[in-house]
Amino acid sequence: MILVTTEFISGKQISTLGLVRGSCIQSKHLGKDILSGFKSVVGGELKAYTEMMNEARAIATKRMVEDAQALGADGVVCIRYATSAVMQGAAEVIAYGTAVKFV
Repeated sequence: MILVTTEFISGKQISTLGLVRGSCIQSKHLGKDILSGFKSVVGGELKAYTEMMNEARAIATKRMVEDAQALGADGVVCIRYATSAVMQGAAEVIAYGTAVKFV
């Protein structure tokens, strides 16, 4: 499966299959949330949240790929990511794009 942010895959002719997406809502446990709250007072990277977002992005991408595979896609073009805060310490990541088949 080829995944790109561009509208095309270099050297390939493609046929559009449709929109595919995957999402994940991720949170950290209370202990890490409290420690991150203290860290935010003094400044610096909140590594627990960076890890949380990286994990959520990977899960959302995996689910998008599974959605594309169900359509028989060879790739996904125009991939985008969006995030939103669901509640304190939890965020949603959505991965979406256009599933394509090589012709």
